[in-house]
Amino acid sequence: METETATRWLTDDEQCAWRTHLDVSRLLMHQLEKDLQPFGLTNNDYEILVNLSESPDRRMRMSDLAAATLQSKSRLSHQITRMENASLVRRVNCESDRRGLYAVLTEQGMETMQKVAPHHVASVRKHFIDLLTPEALADLRESLSPVADHLRGHRGKP
Repeated sequence: METETATRWLTDDEQCAWRTHLDVSRLLMHQLEKDLQPFGLTNNDYEILVNLSESPDRRMRMSDLAAATLQSKSRLSHQITRMENASLVRRVNCESDRRGLYAVLTEQGMETMQKVAPHHVASVRKHFIDLLTPEALADLRESLSPVADHLRGHRGKP
C-alpha cells in the first residue's frame, strides 16, 4: 500500500525568506552583469577568467572548467569559442589524453582580468558587502554554508 506524503507548504516567514533570497539573487546578478558590460564581459565570461587566472599555469581541462562553472560541456564550448574570438582564452590539446582539451588564459585575457577585477570587486562591495555589517556577513555565511554543502553533494544527481 502506498503512503501519501502531505506537502509541507512554506509558512509565511519561510516564503518571505525564500522570495527575498530569489529577489536578491536575481537583482544582484543582474547588476553585476550590467557593471561588466562596459568591458564587453558577461558574468559567465568573468567566472571563466577567474577560474583560469587562479589555476596552475592559468589552464584547466575543459571538463573541469565545465564542472566548476556549472555549465554543460556544449555550452562551455560555445562560450570558449566566443572568448577565443576575443583573444581572452585559447584551447590547447592535452598531451596525456588525445581527446582532452585545456582552456588556457591568454596574456590578453590576464590583462583583461587585471583591468576588470578592481571594478568588479567595487561593484560587489557597493551592491552587497558594504550594505551588511560584518556580523550580518558572518551570519549569512554561517546560514548559507549548509545549503551550499548540501547542493555541492547533489551535483550531478537527480
